[in-house]
Amino acid sequence: MASVSKAIKESRGDRIVMAVIYAILSIVLIVVLYPLLFVVSSSISSPAAVSSGQVWLWPVDISFKGYETLFKTPLVLRGYGNSLLYTAAGTFVSVVLTVMIAYPLSRKTIFGRNALMMIITFTMVFSGGLIPTYMVVREMGLIDTRWALIIPNAVWVWQVIIARSFFHSSIPEELMEAAEIDGCSDIRFIWSVVLPLSKPVLAVLVLMYAVGQWNAYFDALIYLKDAKLFPLQLVLRSIIIQNNSANITDALKQVERQQLAELLKYSLIVIATLPVLVIYPFVQRHFVQGLLVGSVKG
Repeated sequence: MASVSKAIKESRGDRIVMAVIYAILSIVLIVVLYPLLFVVSSSISSPAAVSSGQVWLWPVDISFKGYETLFKTPLVLRGYGNSLLYTAAGTFVSVVLTVMIAYPLSRKTIFGRNALMMIITFTMVFSGGLIPTYMVVREMGLIDTRWALIIPNAVWVWQVIIARSFFHSSIPEELMEAAEIDGCSDIRFIWSVVLPLSKPVLAVLVLMYAVGQWNAYFDALIYLKDAKLFPLQLVLRSIIIQNNSANITDALKQVERQQLAELLKYSLIVIATLPVLVIYPFVQRHFVQGLLVGSVKG
């Protein structure tokens, strides 16, 4: 019994392999964490320290002028509110449409489901291009409206494939047959049975659509003209790429424009990534299960 309970000693080769693995993972961790730490440290450092390159790891002369300026700037606050609206509405519409498409395609009783799936998958490989897409959006009257950021990219083919595979492997046909015998309608079955059993894949869809919608800026760039409709990412692009921070820096005349603009880049990056960091802990426990099950071909 003593020999059985004694821990099995690892060989020298196993210890070397594990040491190499831990070393590689530590390097990857440093590579991933350093940019995040640098951005956060720069966002709470003084404008002079940031512009002069004194910040490389920890904050220098801690200051919250960047955040104070951002929260006093109507352009940023309006963009933040627009992004929250686009993300919430877009995610809701996308998840509902994805479930409405994916669930019927997962049932064997649907005639021509394989042909429909091939047509849907075809759109993932081939598209009409930017100009035809813009013309379609314009003819629908969506140019310079909030719907232009929600409707055109409401459904992603890859998410449909994941959801369809999950429904096919996790919702057995026998369960639906039993519900039909009890007089349950299709809508009631989806609402009372399918959705409660599909929390993992729903969490995956919500996270993917929310992150994609939050980070999207190209659609706003080509479809929106009114600055009041701009999402936060378009404001961030304007500050980082075009360095168009005149409206922001006017709020603090005692600070040099160039120094404050450099500081605002990092402060705005932190603010822009905060919602994604807040959402992930609530869905991460379902994320791995839903992604792995949904990725199995049905």
